[in-house]
Amino acid sequence: FYDICDVVDCQDSCLDTGDCTCSPGTTLGPDGQTCLDENECEQNNGGCSEFCVNLKNSFRCECGVGRTLGSDGKTCEEIEGCHNNNGGCSHTCIELEGTYQCECPRGLVLAEDNHTCQVPVLCKSSSIEVNIPKDLVGGLDLSLINTSCKGVSNGTHVNIHFSLKSCGTIVDVINDKIIATNLVTGLPKQTPGSNGDIIVRTSKLLIPVTCEFPRRYTISEGYVPNLKNSPLEIMSRSQGVFPFTLEIFKDKDFDEPYRGDLPTLKLRDSLYFGIEPLVHVSGLETLVESCFATPTSKIDEILKYYLIQDGCVSDDSVKQYTSKDHLAKHFQVPVFKFVGKDNKEVFLHCRILVCGALDETSRCAQGCRRRVRRSAGQREEQQDEEPVHVANHLLTGGPIRIDFED
Repeated sequence: FYDICDVVDCQDSCLDTGDCTCSPGTTLGPDGQTCLDENECEQNNGGCSEFCVNLKNSFRCECGVGRTLGSDGKTCEEIEGCHNNNGGCSHTCIELEGTYQCECPRGLVLAEDNHTCQVPVLCKSSSIEVNIPKDLVGGLDLSLINTSCKGVSNGTHVNIHFSLKSCGTIVDVINDKIIATNLVTGLPKQTPGSNGDIIVRTSKLLIPVTCEFPRRYTISEGYVPNLKNSPLEIMSRSQGVFPFTLEIFKDKDFDEPYRGDLPTLKLRDSLYFGIEPLVHVSGLETLVESCFATPTSKIDEILKYYLIQDGCVSDDSVKQYTSKDHLAKHFQVPVFKFVGKDNKEVFLHCRILVCGALDETSRCAQGCRRRVRRSAGQREEQQDEEPVHVANHLLTGGPIRIDFED
């Protein structure tokens, strides 16, 4: 304890009643004149995450070895550097001036966390490719969940190719992604390999393989009107990523899409188009959220005509057909063109959502869901609004947009 006059002016600390007051960090003693130090560390450790040191009129927080005090003065943070748990790196940690970085052995790549080295995985619409450095797997036989799917060595790497529906691949719908997973397992060879492998350095190797695909897609197709005799030339141009393409078909059987030379159709002829999966995967279902036409390939074209909105057919002339594949969607609509001599092209754009087939609460299961619109001027804005319960893969740019250039 200490006398109040050691730290404060008694004249300023006396009330009209003759009572004394104490400065912050101290409390008035029983005699009504002496200020006693208040131990802040006794209550909730002073708010310190580790050590609390009591001082005269105050306190301070301290941290243990390998940690430093954060900007809040109370929380302890790990001192970054290779000396501390190898910097969190799965393989090599390199000290740099004032910082550090993780590096990988030849043949491995650094993951998005910038700490973990992983085997390169190439995710395609029709296949998944894994290339594993031979130095990592010498003397091991590699296979997938289905052990009949084995790796093939090219001398420097062991390559494994498989599809979304083969080799035991598991496909799940999680939040805004379709996730395909498999597992590469390496076991010691029973006999020396053809590549000269006569020793093994590990008893077992496990490499999880994951490919992620967005659930939402915008895919496009177009045709060109011939203004002299009012025919429409169908241009079969389509691009896409897993799992769909937008096709224009020759007839209502939807078996043969147009390829090569462009056909000629007249106004009021029937235009047959559909959404086709590039890979036929069970356990998923699809919803065509919207299909609209524009006079240019730009999806954000001001002039647009909706055929499907909110999962509902919005043009009574549109007819939907039952598809053989549960992921495919097929439609028929009379051929049309946009008014105006400068509007010489028509493009179709469709937004697709993929859901788990067993999820009865999914947006796909809800089907047609019309929204209340306040005015025509707000229509486009509300059409582009995403359901709040489904995260979008490209929030910064909206749904995936695949534009087709002329």
